[in-house]
Amino acid sequence: DVIAGFLYAILILVVFHPVVDLIDNFNLTYKYAPLIIITLEMTAVEKVEEQLAGLRIARRCEPSEEPAYLLDIDTSTAAQPGSGRFVAVSCSNKSIRVYDGETLHFLREYRGHPGSLSGVRFAHACDSVVFSACSEGTVKCWDVRSATQKPVQVFSGYPSNVFISFDVSCSDLIVCAGTEKVEKDTFLVFWDARGITDCASATKEPLGVYSESHNDDITKICFHPTEPNLVVSGSTDGLVNVFDINKDNEDDALISTCNSDSSVSSLGWSGEDYKQVYCMTHDEGFCWWDMAQLDTEEPITLLHVLDVRESVCAENHGLQYLVGGLYHEKAGKLFLIGGTSTGNIHLISCGTDGLSLVGTLCGGHSATVRSFCWSPTDASLLTGGEDAQLLLWKPGAVERSLTKKASLKISSSVQKRVRVHNTSLKSRKK
Repeated sequence: DVIAGFLYAILILVVFHPVVDLIDNFNLTYKYAPLIIITLEMTAVEKVEEQLAGLRIARRCEPSEEPAYLLDIDTSTAAQPGSGRFVAVSCSNKSIRVYDGETLHFLREYRGHPGSLSGVRFAHACDSVVFSACSEGTVKCWDVRSATQKPVQVFSGYPSNVFISFDVSCSDLIVCAGTEKVEKDTFLVFWDARGITDCASATKEPLGVYSESHNDDITKICFHPTEPNLVVSGSTDGLVNVFDINKDNEDDALISTCNSDSSVSSLGWSGEDYKQVYCMTHDEGFCWWDMAQLDTEEPITLLHVLDVRESVCAENHGLQYLVGGLYHEKAGKLFLIGGTSTGNIHLISCGTDGLSLVGTLCGGHSATVRSFCWSPTDASLLTGGEDAQLLLWKPGAVERSLTKKASLKISSSVQKRVRVHNTSLKSRKK
């Protein structure tokens, strides 16, 4: 047995000796080989997140003689590749200001609004036509190439209507506005927007209204980006309703009712083919639904965060409020924009597993940011706030202003026009 064991040991050494030499050689090679760094290619989402986090101030508008909160921003679609764009801003002093999209030079101002404004929207097919809705019950259409204070067209509501939200369909065929609740009534009012450039100063009456789907102030309206017959509305009643306005009546038009459990402050479309709907609430909650699952057994809720401020860690900067969302088509990713009362802007990435902070834009605003507009064409971001500043952010930009503008803290004539409801409302449909 001893001899057999000895012979077996010799056999093992002979057979595996080359392997031992190989391992030794490998170890020698490994010890003295140059360091090799393997770089993994960034994903499309990571590139976009890096790009957003790398936004820097490229331009600031010149301070206005009459500082005001900048409540809403929209940019025109360039009529031709390489041509300039316009920027329209609705302000707390009931005016609309128009700027050059690249330089932010002030062009003109429209003051023909007897009530508070609830937003601005450029026509999709005409880069010089901009719409505005007013609390005194009209939606007005302006030609920004003209300095006249007379609107191109006026869309009038019914006598009791107080408009606090509106939007224009992607085909420019329909205008829709949402009202405050008056007594027991709240309306979505629709107009035919065709022929706006051929009917100067003409007043158009409504096509009709939806009056049964919300029971409180309609705070937000948003048409689908590519389907002109689809529109989503949000209200202080907590409901987010999706309609197909091609249907004959309101009952048939109501595709889905989702419940946010709070007062809706902002909403929009996202996802592939824009089949998802998201909303933010006045108490900084976030809801995200997939309309593609309506006819399936799968749940439509992708994410529901009761308070984004508690779920997103923004380190020492904090997160105090949400402004809105932007869907990045190239990355197929939804982002939220929030901030602080000192002007910091937080960029937040949305996933079905939760929310995460992408980056913080500092050194721009000195007060609460109230509005923004994202341009996918050049990956730029426009922001406006309570410091009366309009800023243009671009990836890796260097600000061309010689001196940083003084911090502005102004008082506003804007009063809160919505009431936050804490009661939970059950959805009537899936």
